[in-house]
Amino acid sequence: MAFTGKATYSAGATLPELTEDVADLVGIVSPYETPLLDALGDPLREATSTHHEWLEDELLPNKDAVNDSTFTDPDVDTQFVVDNGSRFRAGDQIQIEGSRELMLVSGVSTNTLTVIRGYAGTMAENLADNQAINILGNAALEGDDKPGVRFTNRRRCGNYTQIFTATVEVSGTDVAARQLGLADEMDYQKQERLRELIRDMENTVINGGQPASSPQGGDMVRRTMKGVVQHLATNVFRTGDSGFPSGADLDEAKINYVLRKIWAGSNGNIDLIVVGGFQKRKINSFVSASRSYAAGDTKFTDLVNVYESDFGVCRIVTTRWLPQDTVLLLDSSRIAVLPLAGRSFHFKPLASAGDYECGELIGEYTMELKNEAAHGIIRGLSVS
Repeated sequence: MAFTGKATYSAGATLPELTEDVADLVGIVSPYETPLLDALGDPLREATSTHHEWLEDELLPNKDAVNDSTFTDPDVDTQFVVDNGSRFRAGDQIQIEGSRELMLVSGVSTNTLTVIRGYAGTMAENLADNQAINILGNAALEGDDKPGVRFTNRRRCGNYTQIFTATVEVSGTDVAARQLGLADEMDYQKQERLRELIRDMENTVINGGQPASSPQGGDMVRRTMKGVVQHLATNVFRTGDSGFPSGADLDEAKINYVLRKIWAGSNGNIDLIVVGGFQKRKINSFVSASRSYAAGDTKFTDLVNVYESDFGVCRIVTTRWLPQDTVLLLDSSRIAVLPLAGRSFHFKPLASAGDYECGELIGEYTMELKNEAAHGIIRGLSVS
């Protein structure tokens, strides 16, 4: 028979494949779950530039603070300095936070207010530096000219894309040989590298940062995206801060304090609480002491997956990639992880220079986090 290069016979029972008893599965123990990305879901659109931008705006503020420590008598102190005089107009009713006294602004000169104390029959009270001021609203005069124009400026915010890559290379022998546990070595390697890339992307979405100079990247500077932790600047709470509930352990008082602060300062709707394993156990312990079991119960449950408070219903997301002393409180409607158009994860075959097949897995993504003041973070919690 002429040689064809194909196997046409059986070599008998001495082949390793026929003598070894190996399960046709490959077990993977390394963690590769991406719970935060799963919770956020797929974006509704793509980024169209390596610098993805969005617009943010805000209403004129109706809060300020006293910036004066020269008070003597509440009945005669009709002038005091505030942080931002531009927020006030003549005719504003104002009230110091925690006080029952109403005041009416009669004049504004730079950052100095002239007011009528004890307005509307209220009792004048002592003032102090750094007290918060609520601007209730303005009372216009009948037939008066229009007030001066006031407005806010829209801001362009943005984040840069980051390229995630991994090389896949399989020898010709590996391609041809029969493999235990899989049908195609190249496909298996693609799956493994893709799992690693998506795992790393979740880690970057949480903890990533941008270079201090040339964030757009170049031939000497790698372009990286800014993660959630680095985006947050307004609602950052640390154990030991003034006014923050005491103690280093995470408890319900701390969660509620942050939720209330975010609710008071923004229209954010916190629906995700992101924690590591240690802080997740702390959240579970919120209800441990109040659980009761009947004599016939044989199942012990100590699990909290949803936290419902006056300030929102929050799903608890446990991720390995968040620092263990940290808790994130996020409004998922304002966060998206977007691919650059045409650059979501894909495999690009590359030319081979020898007896192997090779290619590259490539994905380019950025994170859009709108209105950072609608989110919050707690840091410095106990981890033992």
